[in-house]
Amino acid sequence: MSTMKFEIKLTNRARTQLTALETANDKKLVLKAVRKTLGYMETNIRHPSLRTHKFDSLKGTNGEDVFEAYVQNNTPCAWRIFWHYGPAKTQITIVAITAHP
Repeated sequence: MSTMKFEIKLTNRARTQLTALETANDKKLVLKAVRKTLGYMETNIRHPSLRTHKFDSLKGTNGEDVFEAYVQNNTPCAWRIFWHYGPAKTQITIVAITAHP
């Protein structure tokens, strides 16, 4: 069974959040984990460590279902990536990269 590869697109909000992580000296470990997670999302969106699931309280710009992928687990304020499929079939759009409330 082959796994579909996805191109990652970032919303302006997600791009700003990623840039903030890249420039924060105290977030190097989080940045490394975010990059690893984005890599899994590109190559295997069903990777078990992502623990991807639908996030019901958020919709994409055009009403798309939004999903949550784990960056960290069992960590206070663990980081998450929120995303949806599209706009093209082989793309996913990152809506937000943030610490879990």
